[in-house]
Amino acid sequence: MSATLIFDCDGVLADTERDGHRVAFNATFEHVGVDLHWSEADYATKLQIAGGKERMASVLTPEFVAENHLPTDPGAQAEMIADWHRYKTARYTQMVADGALPPRPGITRIITAAQDAGWQLAVASTSAEPSVRAILTQAVGPRRAEAFDAVLAGDVVPAKKPAPDIYQLALERLGADRSRTLVIEDSRNGLLAATAAGLRCVLTVNGYTRDEPNDEAVLVVTSLGDPGGETTLVLANRGQARPDAFVTLADLRNCLE
Repeated sequence: MSATLIFDCDGVLADTERDGHRVAFNATFEHVGVDLHWSEADYATKLQIAGGKERMASVLTPEFVAENHLPTDPGAQAEMIADWHRYKTARYTQMVADGALPPRPGITRIITAAQDAGWQLAVASTSAEPSVRAILTQAVGPRRAEAFDAVLAGDVVPAKKPAPDIYQLALERLGADRSRTLVIEDSRNGLLAATAAGLRCVLTVNGYTRDEPNDEAVLVVTSLGDPGGETTLVLANRGQARPDAFVTLADLRNCLE
């Protein structure tokens, strides 16, 4: 029986946060002339906030606004953040085009296998859609990226992860059977969003998220792994999958059993 597989983007399709988004945010702050640079530790904290514009807006304390001579009117601030984010997205997308952010192990293999097996595929992300499409195309090429059944990204829902809205929208757009739909996420916010929508979730953790609570996940691995490449380390298994050196499509199907 075919199934539906929904991927988060950042941290799932590619390890984009530390050396991708963080770098693009810092380049933006330098470009607009504000006194701000996010270290890896700073960015780990910012990752608890879903959405790039929301992360940027979180710095607009009265003190920061005054020190950097920024507008105080909420409407003007919103326009400013939107401008900053457009620049940041363009910078990040160029980094992807330059090959700076390769796909995580197993992503190209699993997407190829799932499409060939007739699964429905989608991406559900809080990142800007151009950024998501750039990463997806980099991972599987234009033809397979365009064959995705849905790419939901950015501000398509009012409440971002850990709210379940984006996964509920994905189910609606795809006409998917909740019991035959599996999500691949990398963070607790994503895990909570998926499970709140009634979906089973596999976590492929990274350096920022490995120590986050994961009790709701059916399977937790260091990566999907690849034959002859990075091997999979299983951190928690609460389902029927039995991955060995790498996670297979059959393992993902078994996560739905």
